[in-house]
Amino acid sequence: MELIVATKNKKKLKEIKTILKGFGLKISSLADYGALPRVIENGKTFKENSIKKAVKIAQATGKLTLGEDSGLCVEALNGGPGVYSARFSGKGKSDSQNNLKLLKLLKGMSLSKRKAHYVCAVALADKGGLVGVVEGKCNGLIGFKLKGRSGFGYDPLFVIPKYQKTFAQLGEKIKHTLSHRYHALKRAKIIIKKYIEKR
Repeated sequence: MELIVATKNKKKLKEIKTILKGFGLKISSLADYGALPRVIENGKTFKENSIKKAVKIAQATGKLTLGEDSGLCVEALNGGPGVYSARFSGKGKSDSQNNLKLLKLLKGMSLSKRKAHYVCAVALADKGGLVGVVEGKCNGLIGFKLKGRSGFGYDPLFVIPKYQKTFAQLGEKIKHTLSHRYHALKRAKIIIKKYIEKR
């Protein structure tokens, strides 16, 4: 069975493929298809955006589709950047520019005031509509400088207290056992398994 991941983000796709290994699914992405309708991510929550992606692409392709939306929520910024995580420093900006903006906004704050969590929402849909939606979360702190070379997004700043290291320092192997995406996809696996069994 084919599962379309509604993303063009190669790094995100790689993570999803790694975590969903062992299902025997053929996992493709938007990059494998021609002209598909553009999904405008204007939802107020991660769940809303993930559902939009899954439902719209499933309707266009007639195939089981996974929509994912994730981001960083920082307590000191009233939960921001939240759903605006990817475009935090403006449209078309890079991960490094987003990270630098975050550092600037938290300048002078002690570590205890730099609490944050990553959120990931995963929705599954087919041509009949929404199949299910789940969420995953990972708590951490925002570091004082960029550290590590692994991962993407805010990973070089997102410190896991247990390890005293950022996601970017810990590397994929450890990240894929405790990340927000891991927790959401672990729950999504149950939905996928039930879906496959009904076919």
